[in-house]
Amino acid sequence: MGAGEFAKWVRRFEEERERRRALGDPAWERGATLHPAVWAGIQRFQVGENGDGANLVAKADEAGDPDYARAVRLFVAEEQNHARLLALLLAAGGMPTLAGHWSDTVFVRLRRLMGLRLELLVLMIAEVVALRYYRALRDGTGDRLTSDVAARILADEQRHVPFHCARLHSCLAQLPRPVRRPVLGLWRLLLLAVTLVVAVDHGGALARLGVGRLRFVSDVMASSAEVTAAILTPRPDTWSSGG
Repeated sequence: MGAGEFAKWVRRFEEERERRRALGDPAWERGATLHPAVWAGIQRFQVGENGDGANLVAKADEAGDPDYARAVRLFVAEEQNHARLLALLLAAGGMPTLAGHWSDTVFVRLRRLMGLRLELLVLMIAEVVALRYYRALRDGTGDRLTSDVAARILADEQRHVPFHCARLHSCLAQLPRPVRRPVLGLWRLLLLAVTLVVAVDHGGALARLGVGRLRFVSDVMASSAEVTAAILTPRPDTWSSGG
């Protein structure tokens, strides 16, 4: 994307920040009652949302586009807000947060070893999986507070994915054209492997949310086709996956 093209993303993030402030927090006083397996899944996703994003911000600064760097900072702030919302949801149900989880440790270490292009590809694996998970959490619990929290996070993730697609489009444009689709094909294979691990690790929770393991994997991989198309030809205003 040309210089200044990410200014519109800065505006979108800032508009959402103001909307979020006007809306205020969910009604935590409602409390939340969920199956232990669902609580365990929320605890693990809360760990994944929790981080300072310093490595990504540094790489965004090095990319030389101040609008993109600003948008990345706003993206990181939204991710941190997701961690806050999930922590408060856990507290509303009398559940603790986790100090860490092996899956998050692996992702973070992989991302820190890479440049911006590969870091975003790894990050997008987590984002695409999150689209399906938060949709299941929104629709599958019957708990009003949990559904509210999941819906807010899902709405943000539906903006995050096309935002990263836009940057990945410019990153992959630096590669020879015949290489781009194979790179995304390898990305989808890695996504499949990660999704299978998530489906096994969160199988009990997914069952309680009305989404079987195979359905979860199938839905994630179906949405990944839309992601790859959006990376090759960005169309952020027509993004629809994970609704």
